[in-house]
Amino acid sequence: MVAPPAPQATHNPLVGIAWMVLTGLFFVGVTGGVKYLGDDMPAAQSAFVRYLLGLVFFLPLVPAMARLRLSRRVWGLLGVRGLLHSLGVAMWFYAMARLPIAEVTAMNYLTPIYVALGAALFLGERLRARRLAAIGAAMIGALIILRPGLREIEPGHLAMLVTALAFAVSYLIVKRLTDDVAPGMMVAVLSVVVTIFLAPFAWAVWVPPTAGQVAILFVVAALATAGHYTMTRAIAAAPLAVTQPVTFLQLLWAALLGLFAFGEPVDGFVIAGGVLIMASVSFLSWREAMLRRRPTTPPVEITRH
Repeated sequence: MVAPPAPQATHNPLVGIAWMVLTGLFFVGVTGGVKYLGDDMPAAQSAFVRYLLGLVFFLPLVPAMARLRLSRRVWGLLGVRGLLHSLGVAMWFYAMARLPIAEVTAMNYLTPIYVALGAALFLGERLRARRLAAIGAAMIGALIILRPGLREIEPGHLAMLVTALAFAVSYLIVKRLTDDVAPGMMVAVLSVVVTIFLAPFAWAVWVPPTAGQVAILFVVAALATAGHYTMTRAIAAAPLAVTQPVTFLQLLWAALLGLFAFGEPVDGFVIAGGVLIMASVSFLSWREAMLRRRPTTPPVEITRH
């Protein structure tokens, strides 16, 4: 997923909202494609093939990557980030094969909450009362989705908790690297490292893929690339306080896709919990906009597959 240079901000809320709506559609397409594959291909292999196919979008950056001169510390952090991201991606593919699409989408929203908490614990950012209240509300939303004691917690739920946590730590490492590596190059290096880390796990469970499965995963890679591009345009066009709430539509579309394409009933608890988590994320984004005078953790992309 090549992150293009950030376009000049137009400060047009309607344009930003339109880009974010398109972003949600692309990412729902990603989840639909992975859900369609299901258990036909092992999760580690699906994730590996998806990232391997996605490398084609980084071919224009190969010369620049070859010229990279980074310190051992930076390479180490990039490696740790790649390892965590590999874990998160594999767990996400695993969960997608076992949970309803809407449930996976709702639990994805926990990543920015973990980032906000981690930024306070490890990066020295202040955890004000309002921020703490938003994090607490998001955790309540997660409990509403999981409903421990009222239903069985499945392996897919645990996988999504690991996914959100792994992605959150990955993004916190990005905070440490923003002064050392350009954003586009950071994404390119991440994709290469994730492909390398997933390779041995994919090989251990390798099942000869069909042409149809490869085609689906290539479409998934293309949709993910398009989604990250449109998200970049949305962030450039309007403040996060405007565009972030629009990502809730992704949960709505995921529920509709699950219902009509895969026969998954709409779970009111999942929708209610997802709305509460998304409201907390939106509040945190609004607070970040209000506190822009101080250096804060960069916004986190809700979905990164």
